This record gives sequence, structure tokens and C-alpha cells, in this order.
Amino acid sequence: MPPEPFPISPADFARSDLFQRTFEEGMDLVEETAAYLEGPGREASRGLARTAALAYASESMRLTTHLMQIASWLLVHRAVRDGDMSNDEAREERYRLTELDEPENELRDGLDELPGRLLELRRRCERLYSRVVRLDERLFGRALPISDPNPVGEQLQKLETLLRLRGVAASQD
Repeated sequence: MPPEPFPISPADFARSDLFQRTFEEGMDLVEETAAYLEGPGREASRGLARTAALAYASESMRLTTHLMQIASWLLVHRAVRDGDMSNDEAREERYRLTELDEPENELRDGLDELPGRLLELRRRCERLYSRVVRLDERLFGRALPISDPNPVGEQLQKLETLLRLRGVAASQD
């Protein structure tokens, strides 16, 4: 069953501590990855065997693409927070994230020879991407079943979600 959406608007979410921490983590990871790929990573890739060099090129492209998708999602929500974009615009399919795709088997050759730092950046990116996908699903939902409205239950659910968001924010400080 898909997760229930947050009973708050994208603008309210974008004003939360959870969003701010996720935004900072995402942008820091983009900068850290770019610095690695332009410096030490480029140097490390020069010494790789042909298969590993192809795997390095493939993985660095996937990593960069996924980080740009994360950054785009975060920037859309910052624009909503700042009033530069509406909640409805943020809901458009073009701004949504989907689960990561797995590379085809032939692209997995040479992965075990890749520099550890690239693999670590990839793991961190995958974790962050999955978290952002879950946030996106919670904000906008997927095809949710239609149920009879229950005003009291809806209010309790909103209160519970807000308390959870604040509790998550407080526990991560």
C-alpha cells in the first residue's frame, strides 16, 4: 500500500527543518561529488583497466544524473517555499522523482575495481535519492485508494504527522 501523503502543503514542508537539512545534505553532496570527479576521481580513473574505466564513466554519469535530479527536486521545493512556484506546479509529473533504475548486467562489469571513494559517493547518493523519493511520495502520494472522509480522523492524522515531523526534526538535531 502506498504511504499516506503528509497532510501539509509542499510550501509548509519546504519551511520545515527536515527540508532544510535535506536541502543542505543534497547540495553538499553535489559539491563534494563534483570536487571528487574533477580532481582525485579523474586522477584515479586514469589508472583503471579498460573495463573498470568504462564502469567508472558509467557510474560517474549515473551519479551525476541522480544528484542533478535530487538538486532539481530540492530547488523546486525551495522555490515553493520562497513563493516563486505554486504547490500545484510542484505537483507536476516533470518535477517528481521515481525509484532508481538498476544498471544492466553488462554495465556491472568492472564495478569491483572502482575507487572506494566513488563507490561511497554512489551509496550516499542512492540513500539520499531513496529518501527524497519517499518524501515526494509522502507529499504528493501515488494512486491512493479513495475512502469515505472522516473529519475527526483526518484532523488526528494531520496532528500525528505534524508531531512526527517535529519529533524527527528534534531527534536529528
